[in-house]
Amino acid sequence: MTVYYPNGQPFKNSFTSLGKATDSGVVYGHRGMTLEEDLNVSNRYYIETDQAVIYKKPTPIQIVHVDYPKRSAAKITEAYFRKASTTDYNGIYRGRYIDFEAKETTHAHYIPLKNFHAHQVEHMKRIKRHGGIGFIIVKFTQTDEIFLLDSDYLANYWAASMKGGRKSMPKTLFMDYGHLIPQNYLPRIDYLRVVNKVYF
Repeated sequence: MTVYYPNGQPFKNSFTSLGKATDSGVVYGHRGMTLEEDLNVSNRYYIETDQAVIYKKPTPIQIVHVDYPKRSAAKITEAYFRKASTTDYNGIYRGRYIDFEAKETTHAHYIPLKNFHAHQVEHMKRIKRHGGIGFIIVKFTQTDEIFLLDSDYLANYWAASMKGGRKSMPKTLFMDYGHLIPQNYLPRIDYLRVVNKVYF
């Protein structure tokens, strides 16, 4: 039986077909996987090795219609997304609350701010005000580079865009103030290694 994620992608076993690491430590066997899939595999690894407890937040949906072809079975035939959720992932690591949003961009030199939403920016600002760790993870798909950037930079660019500033964050921002996340065999995206350096 095939099991599907809420986004329609089929579930893939996290510990098979992971590919071979090169001398540089980069794993090329899982190219084509989405950032979300790689983060989910990484988070399962963190949980299984008792390093952290971080989950993808479920997508909130409103079920509208259910068919009952027989008494023992029910099939959802119509459902809609509820109001937008906050961010993609949250959990706890070394006694600190972590909350982050993950995005991919096909643009080589920037990520459009329209990929984010006002309620997400405000949510991460609240997290930071209350002592939590808030950041974004962005994958530049053309170069297969993944960066972690503190959410304060997103908030600053968002505020500037509301006053007529640029409508994107340049890749140079990530290169200058962000942190390149190592990609390995397991965990695939070792973002906690960066969190250790930046927040502890």
